[in-house]
Amino acid sequence: MDLAAKVYEITDKFPKHEMYSLADQMRRAAVSIPSNIAEGKGRRTTKDFIRFLNIAKIAKGSLYELQTQCILSNKIGYLSQEDFRLIIKMCETLEHRLSALIKYLKHAN
Repeated sequence: MDLAAKVYEITDKFPKHEMYSLADQMRRAAVSIPSNIAEGKGRRTTKDFIRFLNIAKIAKGSLYELQTQCILSNKIGYLSQEDFRLIIKMCETLEHRLSALIKYLKHAN
């Protein structure tokens, strides 16, 4: 949720003509991860939750997509170096946390 909120905050500063292109793509990528986790948490069993976390893990593609979009945004001057580093770090942290949670739940089950 923190990553998605930060992406919204940062992309709100993008030029208005980017609101329905690059900014929208970044927002969608950032929102997909917590959405899949929330949907999985609502399932009845740990097995179902793990399955949805794996979807979120597969959605690491969304993290990589977001990172690529951040690189582009930084290169064209929409994203400051400070915000760029922050988003990349948040993506890396989220990737590690998802992997750790999945591993924990598989062994606890």
